Amino acid sequence: MKQTFRVFKKADYTRLFLASFTSRMGSVVGMVAFSFYLLDRFSNQPFYVSLAEMMYSLPMLAVFFIVGVLADRMDRKKIAANCEWISAALSFALMGMIAIGWMPLIFMILFLRSAVNKFFFPAESGLVQGILDEHEYTAAAGLNQLTQSLFNLFGSGLGIACYWLIGVQGAVLMDAISFIISGILIHACHISQDVRLPNGPHKFKDLNVKMMLKDYKDGLVYALKHRLLFHLLIGFLVFGAVNGSFSVITVFILKYKLVPETYEMWSIYEGITFGSGILIGSILASSIANKFKIYQLLYGSLFLAGVLTGVVSLANNVIVYLIIVFGVALVLPAANIAIGGWLPKIVDPKMMGRVEGTISPLMMVSQTAALGIIAWAFPKFLSISGLFVSVSILIVGVSVFFAIVLPKLAKAYEQPTQTEAEVADAAY
Repeated sequence: MKQTFRVFKKADYTRLFLASFTSRMGSVVGMVAFSFYLLDRFSNQPFYVSLAEMMYSLPMLAVFFIVGVLADRMDRKKIAANCEWISAALSFALMGMIAIGWMPLIFMILFLRSAVNKFFFPAESGLVQGILDEHEYTAAAGLNQLTQSLFNLFGSGLGIACYWLIGVQGAVLMDAISFIISGILIHACHISQDVRLPNGPHKFKDLNVKMMLKDYKDGLVYALKHRLLFHLLIGFLVFGAVNGSFSVITVFILKYKLVPETYEMWSIYEGITFGSGILIGSILASSIANKFKIYQLLYGSLFLAGVLTGVVSLANNVIVYLIIVFGVALVLPAANIAIGGWLPKIVDPKMMGRVEGTISPLMMVSQTAALGIIAWAFPKFLSISGLFVSVSILIVGVSVFFAIVLPKLAKAYEQPTQTEAEVADAAY
């Protein structure tokens, strides 16, 4: 773990890490509090909560081809900082609209704020890639995973606590303050021009729709021709399907098999169990990450997670189920750390924004497809156990696929005398 925390010796990385942390807090606290506000105010109209969730996810479909292009063409530092300033301003506007109670404008502001947030992380990822050395990427990925696990474990509770103590207005005010602090931290970074502008300076008037579509197409072609990156993107496609599946099948097994009468209470315990496993797993994975090849960490952890997911289908007792869920959560962070630490090593800094901008819609499409398949198949064609076995087969399948193709691709990529195109050819 000491090696993991050494990255904080770089002041700019520390500022960016804290900026990312506060930005994520600004997104989570208000989101949870607003959901409870809707449930209290519109208790007979629960579709408002679903509509609010859509306002957080739909913007990606509207801006996915733009976010990566801007992160590669414009000043990444200014993009990240301006995202926070604009999000803070929209949070203040949201407070005003909540006071008035005009729901159409409230949802419009939620949509806009979420759309602005989508531009933050591709730009921030590009900055982190340029600030850190190659051997530090895995440590940074471990810290990101650790942060994510903390929000998984405590984010909802923090949002609920804020709603109870200071109300929805106070929670949204906390959002605005978090975004302002994040913007200040980013503005304080001293980052070289070649990291901020890897493709040279551009102006907004240069970024017409035709150019942005061409740049996005170039990013896709880059990913397709880069054999190692292409196979990792296949992994992200599967991860999206797995995330979508887990979001519903864990509730299904509690409601329809294990504890039908008290599944809501046990869902809370399950969240605590899973979050605790992710947190402990993140710490363990960060401490052992440098003792294995990245691809070994990736396919090994996926294989264990897949096997344990299959074992869940055999659980007939809720305590046994929670123990197995904890095991799944314990091994998953290693895969996230591996893939998160590998991407900055293999992606050209000039293309990092477009690659990051490709991953989110890819995962969203596969997540939506998985949910659609489950809605169609359960319970007519697949039982609860069948759902878990299907997800298990999917995870184990991709781990075996990675075990077969990644060692050869990684070895070919690491040849220092080969060009990227030659690497792609050498892998087949």
